[in-house]
Order: sequence, then structure tokens, then C-alpha cells
Amino acid sequence: MPRFGNNQLGHRMQFEGIRAAITGGASGLGLATARRVIAGGGQALLLDVNAEAGAAALRELGPRAQFAAVDVTQGEALEAALAGGVQAMGGLDLAVSCAGVVGAGLALGKTGPMPLEQFARTITINLVGTFNLVRLAAAHMQGNAPRGADGERGVIVNTASVAAFEGQIGQAAYSASKGGVVGMTLPLAREFARHGLRVVSIAPGLFKTPMLESLPESVQQSLGASVPFPARLGDPAEYAALVQVIVENVLLNGETIRLDGAIRLAPK
Repeated sequence: MPRFGNNQLGHRMQFEGIRAAITGGASGLGLATARRVIAGGGQALLLDVNAEAGAAALRELGPRAQFAAVDVTQGEALEAALAGGVQAMGGLDLAVSCAGVVGAGLALGKTGPMPLEQFARTITINLVGTFNLVRLAAAHMQGNAPRGADGERGVIVNTASVAAFEGQIGQAAYSASKGGVVGMTLPLAREFARHGLRVVSIAPGLFKTPMLESLPESVQQSLGASVPFPARLGDPAEYAALVQVIVENVLLNGETIRLDGAIRLAPK
């Protein structure tokens, strides 16, 4: 039986019995979250466009993980992939959106205005793709039997970014997409309250994800040194640990939590 958080402070719970769907689940923050869910006794459905990375993740995670290659921006495809995974797991208790792209580029560059398609692609993947999982996950979760004294039925965790608050030059599209994730957190939490569902967003700072790991080591160290404390890049496992805290603490709802070592992004 899935176990959610309760109101007894200090009473820690694991992911025992939790059935999770994670977009971007084959690498980075999503894979770290899947690792923690499975290590805590749950099941994880990894949803990702990278089939090769998905196969590797399955080999690592074992029989309580499954994978579906899917584009989060495709409504019917994600609906089918999620439905198949939910059926195999026997239900859905947690949905975590980690799929996203950086989409860096100047609105007015040396060659002229940013192509509109570039801006739209970033918004579509990061914001529309996130909402796609939210709407479908909520539809599955609303039928869950209520758990605990508060009658909770499920938890949805979305990934924003500190760039939603201090977007740098060249991050207009990315910041807009992540600002949209922040902006929809509270209205979704208010809407889903009647179903016993919570919605929380995490705004990570600089994390050691595949994108940053592709940079030279000297650049990674420089980026890490810009974080006030601790002066390093975040570990995806720390993101996953916050997901667990959100699941365990039922009073966390309708909020965006910065996970950033107190960094505030400079203009460039």
C-alpha cells in the first residue's frame, strides 16, 4: 500500500509502495529521482525521448522500473505511455516532471531576431510538456483511495529553475518557460485540492546534470565556485531527496522551493 506524508513532525517515511511516473527519467534529475524511489521500496515509470539512455537506466534500476520512449509534448503519445505504465504498476501516486531543454539564445542576435520556432520549442517542451504530465497524472490519481488522516491521493512535483526569477541574458525563452511552471503551481494546487492532490515545484540552481557535465572541468569548477554555500554544483541526488521531503510532508503544497545554495544569477 502506498504511504504518503502525515502530520506527525519528525515521522519520516520512505517511498515504500509509491508508484511514480517521471518525465526526463532516463538521466539527470529524473534518473536520480527514480533511483531514490526504487531504493525506498517504490516503482518508477521512466518517460524519456532517449531510448538508449532509457535501456541503460532499466539495466541499472532493475525489475521495479519500466521505461517508455515518448515525447512529453505529444498529448496522445504521453497519455498512452502513462496509461500503460500505470496499469503495469497498479496505479499512480507520484508524478515528477524533469524533461526540459535549455533553449539559450538572444532575442536579437548578430544575425537578427531569434527565430520564433526556437522560442516556441522551448516553451512547448518545458511548459506545455510539464502541463501535459500534470493533467494526465491528475486524471489517474483522482481515483486513488484516500490515504492518511488528510485523505491525500497523490503528489505532483514539477521542475522550474532559478532562471524563472533571475533570468540571464540569452535566457528569455528558458526563463519564460520556467516562469510559467512557477506561475501555474498555485492555481493547480488550488484546483486539485478537492481531489486530495498536492502540486509543488522545485527551482534548482546549478546542478551537475548531463548538460553541465559536458562542459570542461575548469568551467564546472568555476560555476560551482559561484554558489555561495556550498560552493559547488548541486548533486541530482539532492534534488531527489527534496522530492522525498515533498512526498513526506503533506503541508507542502502550492509552493515553489528554491534548491540553489543561495545563488542569485547575475545578468550574464
